[in-house]
Amino acid sequence: MTLDEFRNLDPKDMPNWPLPAQLVVLVFMAAVFLFLGYFFVLSDQMDKLDAAHKQEEQLKQTFIDKKRQAINLEALQQQLKEIQLSFGALLKQLPTRSDMDALLTEINQAGIGRGLQFELFRPNGEIKTAEMAEVPIAIRLTGNYNDLAAFVSDVAQLSRIVTIGDISLTPGQGKDAARMTMEATAKTYRALEPEERIAAAPQPPKK
Repeated sequence: MTLDEFRNLDPKDMPNWPLPAQLVVLVFMAAVFLFLGYFFVLSDQMDKLDAAHKQEEQLKQTFIDKKRQAINLEALQQQLKEIQLSFGALLKQLPTRSDMDALLTEINQAGIGRGLQFELFRPNGEIKTAEMAEVPIAIRLTGNYNDLAAFVSDVAQLSRIVTIGDISLTPGQGKDAARMTMEATAKTYRALEPEERIAAAPQPPKK
């Protein structure tokens, strides 16, 4: 059937069209319905299917991660115990409130023992966390460079944890040119008392 013959057909008399023409129209209409069905129905389903595939991959990866953690559970538990033991050992190195005066005396004696002269030794307000209290101490002392360095080393080797930071050195003048002035902040850490830990613990929200 030629294109001219197809153009001459009466659309209102489609039931009487030749069979080839009817087949062409049926194929065309089927194609239109398939396209519309895909556009309005299957397209949305395909998007859902893609999302489901992505979720499946995420769940697979989560399963693999959980399985790996389960396999290594014993090692992780052992590592946790070691961390807890190390943390406990560090806590034991912290002075209690009753030990603080003795520790401050040790720091002071470490300087005097090196022939240094304290011009300032002032503990400042504590900074508390859930486990401990940080005690900053402003210090200013004079002496020669070697003695100042030895003092810092001596403080680092005390039985309790003490750090020295914010160090500033000022050389002497004239006859005191060999002596230097060191300003710094010594920090030690105090273990909280049981009642202080209770007060520092996060409080549950009020209903």
